[in-house]
Amino acid sequence: MNPDLHLLHPYPFEKLKNLLGQVTPPPDKTPINLSIGEPKHAPPAFVLDALKENMQQISLYPKTKGSDELRQAIADWLDQRFALNGKIDSQTQILPINGTREGIFSFIQAVVNRQALNASVIFPNPFYQIYEGATLLAGATPIYVNTTKDNQFLPDLNALDEDTLNACQLMMICSPGNPTGAVIDEAALIALIELADKHDFILASDECYSEIYFDEKPQGLLGACIAMGRHDFNRCVVFHSLSKRSNLPGMRSGFIAGDKYILAPYLLYRTYHGCAMSEMVQTASVDAWRDETHVAENRRLYKEKFHAVLSILEGVLDVDQPAASFYLWPRLPDDDTIFCQKLFAEEHITLVPGQYLSRESEEGNPGQYHARMALVAPLEECIEAANRLKSFVLRHYHRP
Repeated sequence: MNPDLHLLHPYPFEKLKNLLGQVTPPPDKTPINLSIGEPKHAPPAFVLDALKENMQQISLYPKTKGSDELRQAIADWLDQRFALNGKIDSQTQILPINGTREGIFSFIQAVVNRQALNASVIFPNPFYQIYEGATLLAGATPIYVNTTKDNQFLPDLNALDEDTLNACQLMMICSPGNPTGAVIDEAALIALIELADKHDFILASDECYSEIYFDEKPQGLLGACIAMGRHDFNRCVVFHSLSKRSNLPGMRSGFIAGDKYILAPYLLYRTYHGCAMSEMVQTASVDAWRDETHVAENRRLYKEKFHAVLSILEGVLDVDQPAASFYLWPRLPDDDTIFCQKLFAEEHITLVPGQYLSRESEEGNPGQYHARMALVAPLEECIEAANRLKSFVLRHYHRP
């Protein structure tokens, strides 16, 4: 067996299962699960129709590089969404992946040189657990950069010394962030690109929540490249997905785009990896990337839920609307594991303790005293959950 397997931490939802298994929720209250970031809005009917109409393609071996039509649809979307001025090349700078989870995991395996001294991957803390697992299995050391309210939930790279940055082979960023919803602006993205140049590492941006925003459109890493005149996207790659944008998590459809000199060897890796997206999914994905109407409606539904839930929780919990994503990241009045366990036991609501999404640091665990709330359930359920949560907090923590 791979000796690095023992380095993997239990997945957050396994920890959550063990935590909640110690108590019994009230049977008279309908369970409301706000722990998993799985979209519950209806998927676009025209995409489902495309899947049905092209089911005969299941008999074909799919192309790892993807169809020309799919890569062109993605290039057109990137160009329009991030103002790339036609600089993205569908032939050399885009590859389909089976959702960002699969893509990021395999990408880290492909780019890390485990023979290098002190090989490391830097990413924010808290973080999407795939960053850490892939890093450990690639034989590299994870470097956690805390994101807290004090730094607007953005990685404080000033906390990293020169030796740490010089050993870095890959920096993963997540904008909009999971779980905080924080967005890295264009100026900060440009500063990160310049840092990658200085210390010779790859910069990869997980942007799977980019289309769920409330005011300004989040800028992306490729757009920042264009803004600074870097038309070849040197050192930079981005990951996108239809899972959140189009409510299609089960289709496992996304892409990686950016520096062609990084994507070329990654394509070689993928041809051996055996992870080509099925032809029927590729065909349906073309339709999804070419339509924005359903994406705008998706944003409207999330805005409605955030407005309703935050109106109920105002003055009850320390929580703000994020710039983007479908998560709330409230500061809790108690230890997060205690809070989430008691909430489940009394109100049958499931949240993820923030410390399960983070690692300890010299400053403590930045996720502790937080919980992740995914507002993915229907509006009525989110309102019901907010009212139960309000009652719970007032009952336990706001007593005179």
